[in-house]
Amino acid sequence: MKHLKAVNKYFWKYRYRLGAGILFVFLSNYFNVLVPQITGFVIDFVQRSLPGSGYKPRTVQPDYDSLVDKFIGWVGSSNYGWEKVVAICGMTILALALLRGVFLFLMRQTMIVMSRHIEFDQKNEVFNHYQLLDTAFYKKNSTGDMMNRISEDISRVRMFTGPALMYLVNLVAVISLTVFFMYKRDSLLTLYVLAPLPILAVAIYFVNDMINKRSERIQASLSDLTTNAQESYSGIRVIKSFVQEKAMLGFFEKNSEEYRKNAIGLAKVEAIYFPSITLLIGLSTLFTIMIGGLYYIRGQHNVGIDTIVEFVMYINMLTFPVSAIGLTASMIQRAAASQKRLNEFLETEPTIRPPAKPTPVTIKGDITFDHVAFVYPDTGIEALRDFNLTIRKGEKVAIVGRTGSGKTTIAQLLLRMYDPTSGRVVIDGNDIRQADLRSLREQISYVPQDVFLFSETIENNIRFGWPGTRDTVKSAARQAVVDREIERLPLHYDTQIGERGVALSGGQKQRISIARALIKSPSLVIFDDCLSAVDAKTEKEIITHLNEYLVDKTAIIITHRMFSLLNFDKIVVLEDGVIIEQGTHRELVAIPGGYYAGLFARQQSGLGN
Repeated sequence: MKHLKAVNKYFWKYRYRLGAGILFVFLSNYFNVLVPQITGFVIDFVQRSLPGSGYKPRTVQPDYDSLVDKFIGWVGSSNYGWEKVVAICGMTILALALLRGVFLFLMRQTMIVMSRHIEFDQKNEVFNHYQLLDTAFYKKNSTGDMMNRISEDISRVRMFTGPALMYLVNLVAVISLTVFFMYKRDSLLTLYVLAPLPILAVAIYFVNDMINKRSERIQASLSDLTTNAQESYSGIRVIKSFVQEKAMLGFFEKNSEEYRKNAIGLAKVEAIYFPSITLLIGLSTLFTIMIGGLYYIRGQHNVGIDTIVEFVMYINMLTFPVSAIGLTASMIQRAAASQKRLNEFLETEPTIRPPAKPTPVTIKGDITFDHVAFVYPDTGIEALRDFNLTIRKGEKVAIVGRTGSGKTTIAQLLLRMYDPTSGRVVIDGNDIRQADLRSLREQISYVPQDVFLFSETIENNIRFGWPGTRDTVKSAARQAVVDREIERLPLHYDTQIGERGVALSGGQKQRISIARALIKSPSLVIFDDCLSAVDAKTEKEIITHLNEYLVDKTAIIITHRMFSLLNFDKIVVLEDGVIIEQGTHRELVAIPGGYYAGLFARQQSGLGN
């Protein structure tokens, strides 16, 4: 239960709805508990009115609710016959049922609607927190598990903030009102009737712990199942091309079987639990009839037929709320298990945080890596070691090196996806750790190595997060040399490209990603091996456009091969996180046996890297 304290802030936010809902619960049950009293009165009245009914006069008048007493006083003073009294009481009971129905409707309109508002707020909170978490978090946690937590786990928490809470309040209202009026009617008979309830409380205590543990296992296995399915759907082309459908089905069946076993185990516990509660309620009814009947036959404790009828009605009123204890406890335990899983992520603090007093930043393009070292926290790989590099405003710098040499890490540090393990990254004289994070990233255009497109239109993918007209989008597409191919599509820029751009070729996706970067027209541009899927002719066109686009901009181009049409002010060669060569193209090709000279020679001879 301690994990559910996290939702208290939502209860406070919607406290007026919650308070109104609790009030409506008590009012609906208040009108409901008046029915047995009126029923008892009419039975007693009919017995008194009919000759030969064996009626035994009371020594003490029943202690009813004040409203019922006023109703009885009015009926008794009217000198109506028993037929008319029965009719009046019947209509009164119907009116009470209607009043109860109205308040039940209002109860659901407040408490259930409140739970939907909480669900909405909680999903927004979790999604927003996901976006604040850093890249290292996403490397450690699977997409399927995160999706399961924001959907299935929050849905289970909603069952607590809505139905479970409503049943719980209803249980308290019914038991308090019913036991109160039962005790007023006959205290001794009440104690006998409620004798099985302590057994029920003990059973609930022990079974709840079992339900909680099994619920946690169910949610964990469901996350594994969701992750398995999500990866299979995303990688369906790879699965089909390697003919691994049977193997993947085997993995899914294994996870599905684990989920099935856990779910059936919980269902078995609940299957025993709920009938046991019903049995205990049934025993209370039997005690009422047996003990009340014996008292009536012996003429003891002022118990009449009306008393027995009232108590049987009270017990029937307790049947659903008490039987719902198991359901409510199950929902609360499941919600606690789910909220625990949500708290694990919500309590995860991002390592990349905006500074307390951010420095406003307007990027001009001067960049300095000052003795930077970086070790990836999830793998322990040392990507950069005592890395020093200065880039002046407007310079075009190529960063070259083998796979794993630390090239992409430079881009990640500039965007502050990670912070250096030691050293500083300085832009225009300001340590980027002190800069406003949002403003920093808004002023940098980045084309990642792994292109990601959204399941949206081409136009919305190009101007992602950047306002602009269709003409601006077309201009960026022309610079990325993808406009002609877009215009050949049936819906042109309104074409839906499917999940991750599945409807496009690799080269088209890369160029749309380039267009997305160019539309911002920033001062600093970073291209991370963004032309690997483009043919030679298209590459030449793109580079021609880039020469014009990058005239007054600082550009960092990370690549495996050199672009002879781009005039670089500086070329940096990395090896194991260290700069091994640095200079202009002419300077580097002149180094005998140099890495760059060898790379350029192989590229010129057509052998590649």
